Amino acid sequence: MLPEIENLLKLQTVDKEIRRLQDEIAELPKRVAAIEHKLAGTRTQLDKAQAALKGDEAARRKYDGNINELRTRISKYRDQSLDVKTNEQYRALLAEIQFAEAEILANEDRILELMVQADARDKEVKTAQAELKAETGEIEQEKEQARRRTAEDEKLLGDWRAKREQLRSGVREDLLRHYERVSKFRGSGIAEVRDQKCMGCQVILRPQTYNEVRSGKETVVCDSCQRILYFDPEKELVEQKPGIHRPKRHHPKIDASQAWYFRPEFAHEGEVFLCFTNARGQASRRVYDVHTGRLLGDILIREGDFRHAFPEDLTGSTRLNGLWTEEELDGFGSELPMVILDSLNGDLDLARHEASAAAHAKRPVAAAPTEQAAG
Repeated sequence: MLPEIENLLKLQTVDKEIRRLQDEIAELPKRVAAIEHKLAGTRTQLDKAQAALKGDEAARRKYDGNINELRTRISKYRDQSLDVKTNEQYRALLAEIQFAEAEILANEDRILELMVQADARDKEVKTAQAELKAETGEIEQEKEQARRRTAEDEKLLGDWRAKREQLRSGVREDLLRHYERVSKFRGSGIAEVRDQKCMGCQVILRPQTYNEVRSGKETVVCDSCQRILYFDPEKELVEQKPGIHRPKRHHPKIDASQAWYFRPEFAHEGEVFLCFTNARGQASRRVYDVHTGRLLGDILIREGDFRHAFPEDLTGSTRLNGLWTEEELDGFGSELPMVILDSLNGDLDLARHEASAAAHAKRPVAAAPTEQAAG
């Protein structure tokens, strides 16, 4: 592995830790604000309880004042009744006295209700006061912990930034700029290659690109995601190591209504997957990029089955397993899903291994993967 690649791997680890610390430091003020908001809610609850208690006390004083005023009025009416000269005047004063006495009873009932309610109000105030006191202590402790954690994170951040600058000095400027530009948009600027695949974007690499990364002689970037690629032989998948048993490959049916093929070169597009579908006396052809799954060009339709309609496309191709309906293919749109792409690439790997094993044993394969043999 190139020294610059090793420095970039360390730099990426440092960058991730720096981002984590920055996110944590940025999150701490929000946490403190949430704590203070919670405390403000408890204060509001206490204020409401105290305001309700004061309101009840004010209402009780009002009713007491009403009762005193009504009693004074009754006394006045009784004094006036001693000087009346007619029965009508007497009855009028008596009615006023009875009305005032009824109002006194009503005010006394309201006072009794407030007295009963006062116990609940007082209990509510005391509970809110106790909660506020307890929460204030807990919240101050949490705020102190948050301040202490922020100070620790800022110190660590300074240490990581110093280490970052040291690692940056070990990478040439153009490579460093590329790494930082990709990191800004992708979250990471360097990715491992494993099983002929970029682990950053999960796209299969071209064989030439894969071999260049494995050689470790120069820096190589992924054509799909632009991440800088590296290869760790210690993490190479077991399937890639010689002498390991591979699962027996299932061979596609010759007369299937749909057929998938791999071609290493097609109309200057490089490696492609070809999908042929027979339906209603016609054959359709779709061409997909092997590495990205992107649909290349338009869907071509000709009369007859695909073997007669597109014979020139089958030359030098490798037959693969694959069967999806027209509705599914249309639903995929302009790009194959990654699970479909992985399935095709996996079957292609098995077909290559099968052909290699057959050539090594110097005997014909039971069902050769090439179109000519399949025919």
